[in-house]
Amino acid sequence: MPQFSVEGVVTIGETFSISYRPRGVRNVLHADVAGFADSSGIPVRIMDSSMSDPELIDQVERWRPETLLMVGWYHMLPSEIRSIAPCLALHASLLPDYSGGAPLVWAMINGEKETGITLFEVGAGVDDGPIIARRRIKIRPDDTIATLYERIEDAGLQLLCEQMPKVASGQATYTPQDESRRTVMPQRGPEDGLIDWTRPASVVRDFVRAQTKPYPGAFAYYDDLKITIWAAEFGPKPGGTVSRRPGSVEPLPGQDGFWVWCGSATGLAVTLTGVGGEDLSGAECRRKHLNRPGASLSGDTP
Repeated sequence: MPQFSVEGVVTIGETFSISYRPRGVRNVLHADVAGFADSSGIPVRIMDSSMSDPELIDQVERWRPETLLMVGWYHMLPSEIRSIAPCLALHASLLPDYSGGAPLVWAMINGEKETGITLFEVGAGVDDGPIIARRRIKIRPDDTIATLYERIEDAGLQLLCEQMPKVASGQATYTPQDESRRTVMPQRGPEDGLIDWTRPASVVRDFVRAQTKPYPGAFAYYDDLKITIWAAEFGPKPGGTVSRRPGSVEPLPGQDGFWVWCGSATGLAVTLTGVGGEDLSGAECRRKHLNRPGASLSGDTP
């Protein structure tokens, strides 16, 4: 978009502190924005304290921006920065649904068939400013969080290319959000990936694919051994078996996986796992770690 110039960039490191997790958050989708800006001759500031840091606010003011654009940003924007210039943001949901944290992960966990991305003007609340435009995206049955993110990112770029010229020329429309429809989702951490095997297999599968790579993954325990489930699919039940208690493990002869019973007499074929930093096929994981008769995966922390 040649009619725009970037006057400066504010970014953060791969690991940073935030109000809901003072000990630190690691952004698994981190990109070297600072390096790109520096190599492109764009002034850049790496935020190392808070959005209310007077030095940060002074820096943004000195850039004299006409518009601020917020993408992939975890922090609430204080009024001191919002007063410098209108701030627009991309949020990976169809606002006002799934405001707040981890919207795509939550949408997939909840079994949604559709999600999207919204360009809006930032207000004082959580993702609550007027909407400029939205783009809908189907959640496919074979999607993982990684494949869904790819399409969301493409849709976000298309929104910016379509709408930013309208913003600059004063032709963009701003539609207030319907607050009666707002849902605000909590942030998620690695510890939230513990699998509840008493849920039906369809729910467990959505839980797994919503948190697979590049995220830390859904997991369970075998005694005190943590086993991450990177991929699990529907498949035929083990031959001749009857329903067992949720979490029970059975082999799948001739297949590269193992069967785990879930709630409602359903189950999943686990095809890819992670143990101690090593990725193992389902069959390898069972041979190495789940080889005792009556092996069972627990949804409780040991």
